[in-house]
Amino acid sequence: MAVTSGHGVRPNRPLSPHLQIYSPLINMVMSIVHRMTGAALYAGSLLLAWWLIAAATGPDYYSYFLSWCDTWFGKLVLLGYTWVLMHHMMGGIRHLIWDTGHGYDLKTVDLLSWGSLAASLLLTAIVWVCVAMGGA
Repeated sequence: MAVTSGHGVRPNRPLSPHLQIYSPLINMVMSIVHRMTGAALYAGSLLLAWWLIAAATGPDYYSYFLSWCDTWFGKLVLLGYTWVLMHHMMGGIRHLIWDTGHGYDLKTVDLLSWGSLAASLLLTAIVWVCVAMGGA
């Protein structure tokens, strides 16, 4: 079935490509994840605010905060926040490179996208190994 307009006949087809035509590429996925991590940093900021308020309130409330952080759920939240922070930072560095006018060829775009993912995981692991070795 054709749709007519003032200029003629146009075939009945999608107006723009969709996921059935385009498969997700790593740079598309990293763009979406960069936005998601940016939003997650807002929630993480509440965690940081809680930490500062607990420290300012006194030793009893600060101990309560630390005991919450020492639960499996607290550690999971802190691990997630660490990765979110590192991933968003690596995405920001990737965008900074692009802002200089470099890295637009497809091979470099893929390399930077995969590299930002790998670097965020590596940096998260380094932070948590350092914390574990420090006994915190």
